[in-house]
Amino acid sequence: MRGVALPSEEAAEFWITEGVLTCEPVRDATTVVDGGWLLPGLVDAHTHPGAERPGDPLDGRLLRRHGREHLAAGVTLLRVPGSADRLPAWFGTEPDQPRVVSAGHWLGLPGMFYEGWARQVGQAELAHAAVEEALASGGWCKVYADWVVDEKGLDAPPLSADLLGDLTRRVHAVGGRVAVHAQTAEGARAAVEARVDSLEHGLGLDTALLDRMAEQKTALVPTFTVWATFEEVARVSGSDRFRDWFRSAHARLGPLVAAAYDAGVTVLAGTDSYGTPELPHGTVAGEVRLLATASMPPEAAVGAASWTARSFLGFPGLEPGAPADLVAYDRDPRTDLSVLDSPMRVIHRGRVVR
Repeated sequence: MRGVALPSEEAAEFWITEGVLTCEPVRDATTVVDGGWLLPGLVDAHTHPGAERPGDPLDGRLLRRHGREHLAAGVTLLRVPGSADRLPAWFGTEPDQPRVVSAGHWLGLPGMFYEGWARQVGQAELAHAAVEEALASGGWCKVYADWVVDEKGLDAPPLSADLLGDLTRRVHAVGGRVAVHAQTAEGARAAVEARVDSLEHGLGLDTALLDRMAEQKTALVPTFTVWATFEEVARVSGSDRFRDWFRSAHARLGPLVAAAYDAGVTVLAGTDSYGTPELPHGTVAGEVRLLATASMPPEAAVGAASWTARSFLGFPGLEPGAPADLVAYDRDPRTDLSVLDSPMRVIHRGRVVR
């Protein structure tokens, strides 16, 4: 493979041997990319494959199909922050599936999240359950700090910073990491004060907390894609309170993300896709464009779905010895983000899959 590697912008030439990148020539190699732009494989840092709609059980057939849809779009790594059940061992390891970072079951107090879809436990058991899920999933757990019940306009009291802080310390003690769902100002504040590893959504996040997030390396995953579908939910909602809250929170998300980037917060691209017609899988390119619309520099927006996300999740980029997971484009995606919709080549586990 020959091309301009990002983010280094250097002319690069790689060979693949046994699924790994090398700069050492391989005899009788076949050239699969000759020119263009080479990126570390794309990442969707917040997606939920394997079900048709919220509340459905995990379906192995759908899980496989959704994984392939991501991979066809150049997404070679997924973070699945919560699912209806722990993901099967084959998902994320088979050749036709992206690599996967999982967080096990969603975790919340009774009344948080969709009925029957999360592992709901009491406050006294929550930290222990988080440790269990982190250990069972290979590193991450996902906790609901708050819950706004869409069309009813009701909300559950957010978790306290003390409770989340104890949970986070206990998960970190076993080598795990904590992702926290927070939509409200109170939930987001509790998550930041607890020093969690990633804040998912963050609609109500107070910009005064951004410097602290940057200092403690708490990432923000704003999931613009899913919120774009909520306008219809808000429109038909029977609750004026919910409709007003959502529209106000949604309007401030773009400026919030721009301020987070300026403060040095790690911002990641995540679609919150479920595989519904409104939220199909394999659409992280659209999330990148939404990040750029929020005034993130195009290069940073692309990095949020590639090298920045891979680094945050503990995966290398384009370097000798790294897994041969990459995507190639015929033009620089930083100057034309629409290029992300049409990969010239997708290479995963050393195999050309597109």
